[in-house]
Amino acid sequence: MNAIKIVAMALIVAGALGLLYGGFSYTKQTPEVKLGSLELSVDEKKTINVPVWLGVGAMAAGVLLLVVGSKKK
Repeated sequence: MNAIKIVAMALIVAGALGLLYGGFSYTKQTPEVKLGSLELSVDEKKTINVPVWLGVGAMAAGVLLLVVGSKKK
């Protein structure tokens, strides 16, 4: 399997996951107070939304790469 097909498959999978889940979230830990050796921190939950057009575009680019990659042989 050549590099173009691997990139195309990765784009298709990433686009499909973006459409299925609509985004992802992660937790960021930020230090708030530091008193000597005592440190208090706050966990912030951040959410990143993946637009629908981005998921569809990634899938379309992956399919296009697969078609163009297979015609070059």
